Amino acid sequence: MQFIDPSLPRDIFGWTSPRLGMEMPIVRYGRGGHALLLFPTAQADFLENERFFLVKSIEPMIMAGRVQVFSIDSINKHAWMNKKVPVQEKIRRQQLYSGYVEEEVVPYIRRCMGNPSARIGTTGASFGAFHAANAFFRRPDLFDTVIGMSGFYDLRGDLYLQGTMNEGAYFNNPMSFLENLSDRNIMESYRRSQIHFVTGQGSYEAPDCSRRISALLWSKGIPNNLDIWGHDVNHDWPWWRRMLPFYLSQKVGW
Repeated sequence: MQFIDPSLPRDIFGWTSPRLGMEMPIVRYGRGGHALLLFPTAQADFLENERFFLVKSIEPMIMAGRVQVFSIDSINKHAWMNKKVPVQEKIRRQQLYSGYVEEEVVPYIRRCMGNPSARIGTTGASFGAFHAANAFFRRPDLFDTVIGMSGFYDLRGDLYLQGTMNEGAYFNNPMSFLENLSDRNIMESYRRSQIHFVTGQGSYEAPDCSRRISALLWSKGIPNNLDIWGHDVNHDWPWWRRMLPFYLSQKVGW
């Protein structure tokens, strides 16, 4: 089985990020429709979602011009999932990565779209859901939709932040800055957006992570969709290949 249809428009581009100091590739699928920024899982690269057929699962929508997908590398192998890097440095690298997404990737996507003010959707599974949510909640002026699949949204705890909390960590950890959010303009931007959390209850899933962020948003009057799938739904690609096309075709309405 081919990863994607050979006739699907696919372009690989990239540049040396001045913030990150490394080559950062990006792949674009499609030519028209709403832009969707896709983050990889764990420590993976910009082509992971193609290799695991997630792009193929929404190929009909891309071919129909309803959505165009942009997939980028993760920072995790240089930050959160690198045991050799001190926590303070992991935070600094996450800050740089957020700047790369907001100040480099978004302008590139807008140029591709020919629309300098377009708002973009974000999505990802597992750790990719964290990055998708972090991008969306940091900058709702840039992003208008988030679909978090099997995600977690809080880095606090022994595994990642290990008790460290500074400004960089605070503003790159959705559960932290949302807890204290009171800016009416930002909250109104969220209300004009689409927020979807979908997760299973099977092996290696953590549905309470989605429940917590959903409840926090509702407590601030921010509508969102929490969708808890069954106990047979595991933390794995076959389910994400069902979740993403279902949400894009049935819920988001692009």
